[in-house]
Amino acid sequence: MAEINAQLVKQLREMTDAGMMDCKKALVETNGDIQKAVEYLREKGLSKAAKKADRVAAEGAISVEVSSDFKKASMVEINSETDFVAKNDGFKELSSKAIALVQDSTIQNTEELNTLSLDGVKFEEYLKTQIAKIGENIVVRRIAKVQAGGSGVVNAYVHSNGRVGVIIALKCQKQENAAKLADFTKNLCMHAAAMKPQVISYHSFDKDFVEREKVAIVAELEKENEELKRLGKPLHKIPQYISQLELNDEILRKQEAIFKEELKAQGKPEKIWDKILPGQLERFKADSTLLDQRLTLLGQFFVMDDKKSIAQVLEQKSQECNDCIEVVEYIRFELGEGIEKQTSSFADEVAAQLG
Repeated sequence: MAEINAQLVKQLREMTDAGMMDCKKALVETNGDIQKAVEYLREKGLSKAAKKADRVAAEGAISVEVSSDFKKASMVEINSETDFVAKNDGFKELSSKAIALVQDSTIQNTEELNTLSLDGVKFEEYLKTQIAKIGENIVVRRIAKVQAGGSGVVNAYVHSNGRVGVIIALKCQKQENAAKLADFTKNLCMHAAAMKPQVISYHSFDKDFVEREKVAIVAELEKENEELKRLGKPLHKIPQYISQLELNDEILRKQEAIFKEELKAQGKPEKIWDKILPGQLERFKADSTLLDQRLTLLGQFFVMDDKKSIAQVLEQKSQECNDCIEVVEYIRFELGEGIEKQTSSFADEVAAQLG
């Protein structure tokens, strides 16, 4: 039997937030075994951690960690009930330990995380003690891990307030180029954090989805045009196409022929058409890919160079490096997305506390 001294009682109280005398009794009943004492208090309803586990956790923070060779990145979202607790030093320490544990292991999900050891106990038990100490329900909601193979590179970014996190992995053909692309990859992560693309490219779309979205986008633009017309401002063009998925070679050839006819009608010398047509075709593509610009990483204009799409920036990088660089993985977490937050009035809260 371990000696039940003041230090042991203090440690149990910090782990469970239970009363001093309850902690001492629990240690006596369990012969000084602190883990059994934690369970004893939970079973007796004296540990505050267990009582908080049914409350909705929709605030919190997202953490990321990247290996020094930019070959492995991890991201963890941990939710709390209030934004105030997410700024608490205890919560920050929990987040820091959790992301380090995830990064240093081979686990892929929260269930596997619960089985790992942290500070001498299973993570699941460690979390329960932190719930008691911090004073709110806390949930490790999701985990993401990306491994860059061969000549790949991975980087990550978390917004300073911890509400958005992104991991992006690039693949190229030459390993020496991968090492040079770490900062650029982080810039792409920062772009994605701000611009919220849902997928890497239009290849993730199907025709039915594009058709449905076209109806919505056209209706939106026509509605905005009503107001612009009233104000005497230039109107939006109503697009015939909204995604690269629709723009095959035949459509582009036909559009080029239309532009040539227009240049001819304007009396432009044929010898300068080659200087004009590329810009016209690029504008046509931009006007015809509104869906891609809203939802795809490659279709969006780069926040650090808004005259070029991410796809064009990647093409430029590839030419500079004499390589073929492509985005192979993209994961974005936004804190609490998909969680329905509970709302209650003061009267409801009082009634709940009175039972």
